[in-house]
Amino acid sequence: MLDIRLLKQFTMNMSRALFIFANLFLLAHSLPTLYEYYTKDGIQAGLSDAKPYFTLNNKNITIYSGSFHYFRTPRAYWRDRLRKMRAAGLNTVTTYVPWNLHEPQTGVFDFGNGGSPFQDFLHLDEFLKTAKNEDLFVLVRSGPYINSEWELGGLPSWLAKHCRTVRNSIDAKFLYFVKRYFDVLLPLLAKHQFQKGGPIIAIQVENEYANTGRHDPVYLNTLKQMYDDHGIVEILCTCDRPSEQGRGSIPGILQTANFKVDAKGHLDMLKELQPGKPLMTMEFWTGWFDHWMDPRHHTDSVTRFRTVLEQIMDYPSSVNMYMFVGGTDFRFMNGATMSVRNFSNYLPDTTSYDYDAPISENGALTPKYYAVKEAIAQRNSIKTKLPDIPEARKLVAYPSVKVTNRILISDALLYLGKPLQSEKLLAMEQLPINNNSGQSYGYIAYRKENLDIPAGAKLTIPGYVRDTILVLVNGKLVQKPPKQLSDINGFGFWIQKDSSIVLSDKDLKNATVDLIVENFGRNTLGVFVLKGLMGDVFLNSQALNNWTIIPMEFASSWIPYQVHQQEFVDTSTNSAIHKFKIHIQGDPQDTYLDMREWSKGIVTVNGFVLGRYFFLGPQQALYLPAPLLRNGDNDIVVFEHFKAPEMLKFIDRAVYETPGGLYH
Repeated sequence: MLDIRLLKQFTMNMSRALFIFANLFLLAHSLPTLYEYYTKDGIQAGLSDAKPYFTLNNKNITIYSGSFHYFRTPRAYWRDRLRKMRAAGLNTVTTYVPWNLHEPQTGVFDFGNGGSPFQDFLHLDEFLKTAKNEDLFVLVRSGPYINSEWELGGLPSWLAKHCRTVRNSIDAKFLYFVKRYFDVLLPLLAKHQFQKGGPIIAIQVENEYANTGRHDPVYLNTLKQMYDDHGIVEILCTCDRPSEQGRGSIPGILQTANFKVDAKGHLDMLKELQPGKPLMTMEFWTGWFDHWMDPRHHTDSVTRFRTVLEQIMDYPSSVNMYMFVGGTDFRFMNGATMSVRNFSNYLPDTTSYDYDAPISENGALTPKYYAVKEAIAQRNSIKTKLPDIPEARKLVAYPSVKVTNRILISDALLYLGKPLQSEKLLAMEQLPINNNSGQSYGYIAYRKENLDIPAGAKLTIPGYVRDTILVLVNGKLVQKPPKQLSDINGFGFWIQKDSSIVLSDKDLKNATVDLIVENFGRNTLGVFVLKGLMGDVFLNSQALNNWTIIPMEFASSWIPYQVHQQEFVDTSTNSAIHKFKIHIQGDPQDTYLDMREWSKGIVTVNGFVLGRYFFLGPQQALYLPAPLLRNGDNDIVVFEHFKAPEMLKFIDRAVYETPGGLYH
């Protein structure tokens, strides 16, 4: 028999649960949006640091922010990533602005539809509007320098043709170019300021300036004046490690902190530097980035991450998590870490910028995401409406495809760029092309024709190769392909100084020699190191002159496989371009290219350079987002330096591996 008391108790519990659920439901649907809460009675003030805590429009605010770089994620996915950020409880998104993408040639700007290969990633105006539509404020880190493990720290490479130095008040030419760029960028930002009805609540002046080792208040004040002149009224800030004792800042600009651990120690120093000011951690590093040849993919424990995050919040300090959304260094945009001019310490960054972030490179939510969501919910006393978490996008592994055509790179050169004639070798940046901006990215080929080569003759390259080189004689690769990490110390790479190689074991008449040099990523510290070859190279003791120079930029318009294709079987000793075709029925899905059977090179998808791959890891698969694919036929082209397989494989996940035996 049913116990009446138990039935009554069960009924009461159910009633309570339904009551609580109903109230939570009503509360959630009656909560104001972020913008409704902060602008309900009109806008009288922006973000203020006049008190020991932030206020926005005269209401208290703690900034819960995450870094998401619009230029590292396809435009079609911006809303998805932003909504996921808001669903986690964040109220702000932080982004850098890369000068080198927005002014790819001197005086030529691209903020979407500008004609550059990156144009679809550069709709900054749309990004800011989308952030507001997704109920997020924006903190803009506009440079001119950004670091961000980005090529040359975001500075355009064409500056090397005009400026001796950068990021100081000494070189008037550099400040001229900054002003010209800011005259385009800052009006765009100004119209999106919070006090004008937009999302931008703060703007960062320069980036990690103390890392230069200089204290140049004239330079920083010159930048500040540019912001003032363009009607920027929102709060300005700088960011550095507090241990730099404010050397990267100037009076009147809020200092913020960058660190990964020891939150209390860093925030204590920041508090001492500017007493009475609110505290802001501009970069709390959620993970870390990878270099090619790293022994492993960088990951951090969720426990450590959450512990430091909660220490920051409880100090209390506002926080920006760098990165919150992982991304991709598409095309040739990975930077490199190195001492100022020590090539033995040159470490190029991988194509993936996943960063072990709360939202991964492909948009998946990681355990760190839920740790953030819970930590903010427990601490944010200002309750506003949050969206549901968007549905996860499915990753698929498309069927493998077989190579359809190949062309030797030596035969493809004249289709990859317009040849130039020069008595001497010129670096990429020195070429009189692209509106006299030189060549920024990709490869550069130096061809010497009708050359008589004695048996055993050595080609000698004084100085360093910047950064890798392929040597071909009559289309055949001369050097041995690398098989292990120690081979990087030998010919063909950046470490060996005054390197040489034997071109032939027999006499050759009227031979053609091709030297193909790769820019593997410029120094993220913004220090000029020209790419390619300069000066002389020698055949035995004779300097070679009168070169044909071919810039291999792999712009979106290059289609070498549509002209003069050739079939051949042996790819074991030749650098070549390999064409694949995949037919997709219906809407494309996100996927990865499995590059574990390849050696080194780049991949293009429908004319767009997806990125680099290298068998020396740790990254072994390239993220291929659906917006780069299309319904129907898709062309995938691989430029492989060394040995290529017959098949191109797909996989439904990221792959981080260390090839066996390489790191003993």
